[in-house]
Amino acid sequence: MTIEEIEKEIIEEFEIFGDSWESKYEHLIDLGKSLPLINEKLKTEDRIIKGCQSRVWLNSELIDGKIVYTADADAIITKGMVALLVRVLSNHKPEAVVKADLKFIDEIGLKEHLSPTRANGLVSMINKMKTDALMLSR
Repeated sequence: MTIEEIEKEIIEEFEIFGDSWESKYEHLIDLGKSLPLINEKLKTEDRIIKGCQSRVWLNSELIDGKIVYTADADAIITKGMVALLVRVLSNHKPEAVVKADLKFIDEIGLKEHLSPTRANGLVSMINKMKTDALMLSR
């Protein structure tokens, strides 16, 4: 699936919940539980995403020409947010990750339903994933 197809799938998933942000948060928490977790040995200071209120670890590696992300977070909503990003951006060529516009975030209304610090954290996660993709594309 392309990044855009995965985004469309996520938008459709969140539409099921209508305007109920309580249900959407529950779904986000469930997504966090299915996150491909980072190896405990990789939970190092250099893998912590700066700008997140919670501790979020991200590992990025190139496997067969595609970037593969694993992550973890110490807060359940944040873990769900990074799980969404990993789902959308992992297993794609680095160039596609760098160019991804991630419209699904606005489409599902995520950013507007986050506290300012969580919204900043989301932006930090996106920036780190794209920066890593750019570095791995060289």
